Amino acid sequence: MNAFVAIAWHEILIARRNLWIVIASGLMMLFAVILTLAGSGAADSFGVDQLAIVVTSLTTLSVYLVPLIALLLAFDAIAGEIERGGLSLTLTYPLSRASFLAGKSLAHILILAFALALGYALAGVLSFWLGSVQLDSLSALAKLYGSALLLGATFLGLGYTVSGLTRRTSSAAGLAMCLWLVGVVVYDLGLLGVLIVDDGGFFTTTLFPWLLVANPADAFRIINLTGTEVKLLTDGFVSGKAALPSSAPLSAILIWPFAAMALAWLVFRRIEP
Repeated sequence: MNAFVAIAWHEILIARRNLWIVIASGLMMLFAVILTLAGSGAADSFGVDQLAIVVTSLTTLSVYLVPLIALLLAFDAIAGEIERGGLSLTLTYPLSRASFLAGKSLAHILILAFALALGYALAGVLSFWLGSVQLDSLSALAKLYGSALLLGATFLGLGYTVSGLTRRTSSAAGLAMCLWLVGVVVYDLGLLGVLIVDDGGFFTTTLFPWLLVANPADAFRIINLTGTEVKLLTDGFVSGKAALPSSAPLSAILIWPFAAMALAWLVFRRIEP
């Protein structure tokens, strides 16, 4: 247990000096403020409370920024240790590989949780200051925070997998950015293109809803964009949800972190530094 905690604490100290993480966390806070201030006018137009609009805006922001922060934390977790010679030295100590990977995961999840808490809490406080905040909106903000952590944990696991497969930080960084681009942008564009070609056929009515929820980023969107007071803004995106069991998006966002971490472990256990 002491070795596990030591790995986690060491990783937190390293992250404090990571300029990209500082910038990404600062951007989360900056955009939280901007979206909250910009949403004050929209709240009056739609007749909903301030925080409901902010939660929807933060969902769109988080689906891009949270995976990016997670990958920036994870891409050199294994490859960097191999290049610096630290992995071979670390594994000479009475420390299991599971403890090593779990320690890094704990540290990175705590860092991500702190960065998200700063941004979301700031948005909540500003929303309360600018106008009325209802209990339902506070629940939506809490759900957004929890699901964002699950989304981040998923991309942490995928980042560790990439790091273990490439074993070089430069290659891991490039592959991590490709993974981010595919996961949050290209995947949806591909689905949209097939939808246009299919024109209401079998893919649209049967396969599309399942392929949509299979992507953790899209499952995150569906969980947080449905049931809000601004549902009219998102009906077009989540129309495929009707063909799915109501528990499918939540199940996907819960399963993905464990699947990604298991994949990272399978890759890591085969590495010989």
